[in-house]
Amino acid sequence: MAHFTRRRDTKLFLDHRLKYAKLRNSPVASLVLTDSSQLTVKNFEKLPDQITYPYAKPDGLQKHIPAAVQDSDYRPWCCSDPGTTMSSCRWRPGTLRKAVRRNIPILTWLPKYNLDTFVSDLIAGVTVGLTVMPQGLAYATLAGLEPQVCGVQRCYSAAWGNEYGLYSAFMGCFVYLFLGSCKDITIGPTALMALMTYQQVVGRNPDFAVLLCFLSGCVQLLMSVLHLGVLVDFISIPVTVGFTSATSVIIAVSQLKGLLGLSFTSSGFVDNVKKVYQQIGETRLGDTVLGGVCIVILLLLRKLKDVKLGPKDDKPSERQRVLMKILWLVSTSRNALVVIVCSVLAFTFHTSEKGLPFLLTGNVRSGLPPFGLPPFSTVIGNQSYSFVDMCSELGSSIVLVPIIAVLGNVAIAKAFASGHSVNATQELLTLGLCNILGSFVSSMPVTGSFSRSAVNHASGVKTPLGGLYTGVLILLALSLLTPYFYFIPKASLAAVIICAVIFMIEYEVVQPMWKSSRESVSYLAVYQVHLFDSKGSKDLIPTFATFLLCLMIGVEYGILVGVGINIVFLLYPSARPTIHVERKTNNLEAPGIKPGTSGFVASGSDPSTTDAIKHGSR
Repeated sequence: MAHFTRRRDTKLFLDHRLKYAKLRNSPVASLVLTDSSQLTVKNFEKLPDQITYPYAKPDGLQKHIPAAVQDSDYRPWCCSDPGTTMSSCRWRPGTLRKAVRRNIPILTWLPKYNLDTFVSDLIAGVTVGLTVMPQGLAYATLAGLEPQVCGVQRCYSAAWGNEYGLYSAFMGCFVYLFLGSCKDITIGPTALMALMTYQQVVGRNPDFAVLLCFLSGCVQLLMSVLHLGVLVDFISIPVTVGFTSATSVIIAVSQLKGLLGLSFTSSGFVDNVKKVYQQIGETRLGDTVLGGVCIVILLLLRKLKDVKLGPKDDKPSERQRVLMKILWLVSTSRNALVVIVCSVLAFTFHTSEKGLPFLLTGNVRSGLPPFGLPPFSTVIGNQSYSFVDMCSELGSSIVLVPIIAVLGNVAIAKAFASGHSVNATQELLTLGLCNILGSFVSSMPVTGSFSRSAVNHASGVKTPLGGLYTGVLILLALSLLTPYFYFIPKASLAAVIICAVIFMIEYEVVQPMWKSSRESVSYLAVYQVHLFDSKGSKDLIPTFATFLLCLMIGVEYGILVGVGINIVFLLYPSARPTIHVERKTNNLEAPGIKPGTSGFVASGSDPSTTDAIKHGSR
């Protein structure tokens, strides 16, 4: 008998009795074959971007392994005869080199870098940089980073705060360049992270946001060391849909005050709606008109990239292709274009001395951020907060923020993976270092941005080096352009955020979830075993529960309750399974029992024991 243990994914193509076996995440997974077994290995090939390890060469099995695999320079982490433990495995030659390349992806693609790749990455990096600059300023406002007090390690002006969005936009680009596994992902401030940060910063100062960034990175780094990337799989799609849609609504509503020219501080969705209603009479006409026009223009420009010139069946001419490329570039840079035009308009009103009809962003601190340790203590008013006090104030967000961040990052990586597997542990490591190092330059928590990653992908990025050019552009903006950020109207930034988040409301999945929940039947092809037959709307219950609770009690508690409800729905069928009993007569009568909704039958509710005893005593 041959026993061999695996460390990576492979496919074993077998005969008609077993189509294939996919073994996951050894050393636990193993396969036992005997010479008398009718299962024979037909083919052996590695999955995309994965490592194939040859096995030991027991008698009777060697002939089934292709020579190309036998002669491979890869070496197994552990392969031995039965009874060998992991502690007795030897480190084989070649393993270290492959492990380093696997965990530092830049070593794989950088030697192949050429001029064509450089041009593609440069265009994509600059395009993403033009997108992230207005978004960074807007997300800093969304995160509540408009400090009014002095902290222990740094003193804040009442007008400063928006620069924190730009501080958060460049460090992740540089870190992901070396460790990132997906060329399309851009790390930086996002609307979701800004909202999660706002819950902790409101009524406090930016020191809490920077410390939250540092602690989030530490949690993510610890999870990567412990290989806990699998935890993101416990947050199901229904819960994710409800959470994402709720945060989109909360963010959009929170921007109504900027869109209407109102000034107030709120805590949560309900409080925001209440204060907008109370102050609706104080709406500024200039801000409202400007914000509304910006929204309309942004939505129209968003559709501009889909314009096709020329006949549908014919190939576009060279002139048409150039014009379509220009339209795409204008559509992609719509945020920057709208903000620039609005800033010029505000500057014109400012120089004409006729008075400004809308509120401006105000002073943005110029220069690069100071590099230093994140704040482990702070002062708000006359009250001092130690590190323990700050952690107590941050509460559950220390765990929830990093989990939500990696959930979004892995989702983006899967969306652009083109069928390749995504290493969640590697993404955890990279994102953890992005946040830890980002906290040294006063960054708020960051993660992958789906909108900017889509822009990066559409711009033709070839490698993660495109992030280098994005980061350099942000540093240049901090050094040279911050005086001009003063004239950016708040209504235009509010319009940018609203147009970015309204498309995150996933209303289109409700109908498919309803249909799939009402009637879903699956059969195992070989044995024709009835596995699942359920009618109802079970998927929609955790979705709507998460959505409503996030709106009413906060996003942190909403997602926790949603996960809890989803777990209950998963475990209940195991505790109370549906059982189908078939009686077959062949001189003797015996019961045949098939589980209905679960492969696990709880002992307390399993009638098979009683039935078997009754039939056996006859």
